[in-house]
Amino acid sequence: MNTQNPASSDATSFDPSPFDVTLTFADTVLGENQRWSTWPAITPSERGPLPWPDWVVTSAAAVDTELGILKTGKEADVFLIERAVPGASTGSGTQVAQRTLLAAKRYRDSDHRSFQRSSTYTEGRSTRNTRDTRALARKSAHGREVAAAQWSFAEFAALSRMHELGAPVPYPVQVNGTEVLMEFIGDGQSAAPRLAQIRADAAQLTDLFDQVVDIMRIFAAAGFAHGDLSAYNLLVHDGRVRVIDLPQIVDTVANPQGLDLLHRDCVNICDWFTRRREPRDPEELFAELLAASFG
Repeated sequence: MNTQNPASSDATSFDPSPFDVTLTFADTVLGENQRWSTWPAITPSERGPLPWPDWVVTSAAAVDTELGILKTGKEADVFLIERAVPGASTGSGTQVAQRTLLAAKRYRDSDHRSFQRSSTYTEGRSTRNTRDTRALARKSAHGREVAAAQWSFAEFAALSRMHELGAPVPYPVQVNGTEVLMEFIGDGQSAAPRLAQIRADAAQLTDLFDQVVDIMRIFAAAGFAHGDLSAYNLLVHDGRVRVIDLPQIVDTVANPQGLDLLHRDCVNICDWFTRRREPRDPEELFAELLAASFG
């Protein structure tokens, strides 16, 4: 992990902190699975939507500690990160808790991922940097790095947009290269279970289905489809559904396959509930979401 001391960063690149960061830097020795917080090094556009939640640690003296892996996926791995200020204290010497757990999603380049349908989701998207566009076309080493970063920035942008629209997504803290840091959903250091892992009675399944449809309706009203929605990228925490894995979110108008992907989301969700003896009609759901999109 990067162990560059952020004390050398431009003072305008991070937010003022009430703590004596100089002493914190001098007193902190980073371990093997630690790095200085990457928050100070990123631009404002790479930080989550304002207002930042109270639990977001913005101090330049914070340290990121990797606690383990949460999930291995086709295109990315998700790690559990603790971001904390070691020995943080106010001028009076009072200890202050500045600690939060984050999920760090790190995308692999095309040589190290098994996700093969990316062109389906990227239709209608553009790359502004001409050098990056050429590198993508040539599939050079730089192009592979650009492609991986495109997915991380796409997910960050989707999380930010859906958070602002009120969809129950993890709050996106920041994006930095191929890594997205987001709110950790779970208890202690245990991640919330996926919908696919939940055992529920009929009443609970009805409530869960209604929550999923509410999420899909928010997406559709904004002109988007999740694109790969299933019981495996919906978390259930304290009885509430949260949707994750948004890098492939598609514009249902700009993407020629947008409506097909929206329909597939409907089929995936309705089939899952139907298999649990809660019959749901995907065509009825699709029609409802079309009305939300174009009504």
